Amino acid sequence: MTAQRPPLVVVGDALLDQDIDGDATRLAPDAPAPVVDVVSEHSRPGGAALAAVLAARAAGREVVLVTALGDDPASETVRAMLAPRLRLVELPLDGTLAVKTRVRAAGRPLVRMDRGGGTPGRPGDAVRAALGEARAVLVADYGRGTAAAVRQQLADAARRVPVVWDPHPRGGAPVPGVRLATPNSAEACSLITVEDADESLRAHALRGSRLAERWRAAAVAVTLGERGAILARAGSDSPLYVPAPQRAQGDPCGAGDCFAATAAAALADGGLPEEAVVRAVAEAADFVAAGGAGNRDLWDTADRTPPHPGHERHLTDAHALAQSVRARGGTVVATGGCFDLLHAGHVGLLQNARRTGDCLIVCVNSDACVRRLKGPGRPINPVADRVRVLAGLGCVDAVAVFDEDTPEALLRQLRPHIWVKGGDYSADALPEAAALREWGGQAIVLPYLDGRSTTELARRAALAPLAPRLRP
Repeated sequence: MTAQRPPLVVVGDALLDQDIDGDATRLAPDAPAPVVDVVSEHSRPGGAALAAVLAARAAGREVVLVTALGDDPASETVRAMLAPRLRLVELPLDGTLAVKTRVRAAGRPLVRMDRGGGTPGRPGDAVRAALGEARAVLVADYGRGTAAAVRQQLADAARRVPVVWDPHPRGGAPVPGVRLATPNSAEACSLITVEDADESLRAHALRGSRLAERWRAAAVAVTLGERGAILARAGSDSPLYVPAPQRAQGDPCGAGDCFAATAAAALADGGLPEEAVVRAVAEAADFVAAGGAGNRDLWDTADRTPPHPGHERHLTDAHALAQSVRARGGTVVATGGCFDLLHAGHVGLLQNARRTGDCLIVCVNSDACVRRLKGPGRPINPVADRVRVLAGLGCVDAVAVFDEDTPEALLRQLRPHIWVKGGDYSADALPEAAALREWGGQAIVLPYLDGRSTTELARRAALAPLAPRLRP
């Protein structure tokens, strides 16, 4: 049982985050300011509380949040939201909990308003006990005093267990001996001046190495947003660069918390910093693609075990991508097939399909579906491998898997503007054409390279070992 495993303890400043979403189609008559017609309002835990929720999804063990909360309504709201997901150990808060409110139109922030804030009190025996039983510790420092109040206990913990420290410009430096510190590129630039004051990987690696030396940290991972992260150690000229597995188009709010929480969970499981960073980069990219902290599904399913990399993750990415592209007025393009042995005909079709719009989503038949359509022995490659190969193509923005004999149900969810097929089909005769007409979508046919097919490739591969014996 996960409850019997030593917990992952998160220490830091909890916040209450609010999103006010609406439409802005006109300016106010008395000032050149947009008028937002409010459609929805949503509150969620923020700061270290968000990091703790994400850690609970990633850790596979109990998560304890050590934070400062008061008697104000915002603190009560955060308590109620966190109670089903993790264990709270509180410091007293003199004042009110900080509340950050974003006003957004069409998913894009227009303004952020901050209010409230208090001073954490002294830690009690419950805080010391929680840190004493920790398997690993994540410090999500938001510069509001919690990490400073617990600094001595954190220094003691760093001598016993892995500590991940996510720093803040207004907070203190990590305690000596942390296993991994995770500043973002802007924070690293503000803390360290290097000869090459640019955004090159070499400059970021040098900043990370010097921060590791200054902080006496085992390693520093400088996060680079959609570029991934670079892991450096003090005095080392061999940094590890981990690129993001996909170019995530979504709300980046909370991506740093996701990165740090995933890394801490990996270290709690005995992983090396290198393994932790690879896993954290992938999870942070998925998190952004799925809508970031503003994704409502995060709060509906926060206590469930997250899916392993596979077709379910890509399916979520496809929905988020289609919604995002439509919201900004772009054209969503989709295509489908088994893609069992990817060949030049497939690649040409996918490249041409991508050129017809602003994103390309590939709908892939599941293994069971391929067996029904192609017979025993197919697919040659399982769906996880087929998805990974497709996702690695620069012209493919997302991949979704469907189990039915046709992708009609999936298309009704994605609602692409254009559905592309290759070969000698007639667009009107495609079985998906009727479904596309329901929302005004269009089916088109693109030319296919002659003489390329998975069946022919498989036949030639099967005959290849026999070729010497078949020669006259």
